[in-house]
Amino acid sequence: MKKTVICLSFLIPSFLIQAQGFQVNLQGQKQQAMAGAGTALMQDAAAVFFNPGGVTFLKENSVTAGVTATIAHGTFLDADNNSIAHTNAPVATPFTGYAVWGVKDTVGLLSKFKFGLGVYTPFGSVASWENGWTGRFALTYLSLQAIFIQPTVSYKICEKLGIGAGFVYATGSMELKQDMPVVDANGNYGQADLKGSANGYGFNAGIYYKPCDKLSVGLTYRSQVNMSVKNGTATFTVPASLASNFPSGPFSSSLPLPQVLTLGFAYSANAKLTFALDINYIGWKCLDTLAFDYKNNTSSLQDTKLPRDYVNTFAFRLGAQYRLNEKLTVRAGVALSLTPIKDGYVTPEVPDANKVNLACGLGYKLNNHFRVDASYTFENLKRTDNNLSLNLNGTYKTYISAPGLSVIYRF
Repeated sequence: MKKTVICLSFLIPSFLIQAQGFQVNLQGQKQQAMAGAGTALMQDAAAVFFNPGGVTFLKENSVTAGVTATIAHGTFLDADNNSIAHTNAPVATPFTGYAVWGVKDTVGLLSKFKFGLGVYTPFGSVASWENGWTGRFALTYLSLQAIFIQPTVSYKICEKLGIGAGFVYATGSMELKQDMPVVDANGNYGQADLKGSANGYGFNAGIYYKPCDKLSVGLTYRSQVNMSVKNGTATFTVPASLASNFPSGPFSSSLPLPQVLTLGFAYSANAKLTFALDINYIGWKCLDTLAFDYKNNTSSLQDTKLPRDYVNTFAFRLGAQYRLNEKLTVRAGVALSLTPIKDGYVTPEVPDANKVNLACGLGYKLNNHFRVDASYTFENLKRTDNNLSLNLNGTYKTYISAPGLSVIYRF
């Protein structure tokens, strides 16, 4: 029975790392094609996310809608018995929607104030491990989604400097399943199924500075968002003799989503070629301890406070775009992201590692009002770890392909 308590104690905290802590950098197709660089390069309404201070420098009002298909394939090689397990993950579809608007005067020039709205999905995942795999007592199925809604205001102080900020309301949902190390008369393992919703609040603020025609600089701060799960439902399917040990019922938790500070640069080498660089400093250290509260406690099902001991870390994003002609633009980029997860803390929900992302894409101007942009991102992860708490010792490999498309209407 002690083993059952230990396994259950890691269920929700592992989920919350993935749902609230793992960044999905798919907030704009132009920027995605440049490996996520966009803090100092104002190109479209996705500036609502990348730098509210630069929104006022957009020359037109516009509405943008986009979607990215994330296709992930994962494996786990068990170091103890050399067995290999695979994920059977369906395609996830994080989306974005942005709008920016400013009042025009009689000659068509926008005022110094500009307003924006962003709806985007920066956190989410769908994963399903095959039946009977080594880590089935840690995870068998995971479905997550988080949606951020961000109204924004931006103000041009002068022709070289702009500031802006947006209020963020975050809402999300999840379902997570794992097997339990108890069996019924037919030899079937028990199962834990947890469903819940979460919400939180924060803000996104930025400064945009353009000292000359060729160079621009951006600085943004996205605040920590404390996501609260208040009325989740935990359902335990166990033999009748153990039902009183694992009563189904509500659970609650509150976990932070880390703050992100970004410094960005953009340089126009000439009328056709532009480079962009973003440096992210991510406050992962907020994920120091994870707490989980069951309403119906028993000697086997107890509240937990688990150390995670994450560290703050950096990500570096370098991109370029080249305008081939008046209608067609091509883009490419590379990003290096350093993992905040120390050895001994890697889980099947977040088999994270230091990683390099490769990206490319193009944009095509259909007419004076409509434009389409497409991107493709590839990510390859490999991490070997021995998590003694989960009794998982082996190597994770993950391949992620993410093609995306957006449509822009300018007016």
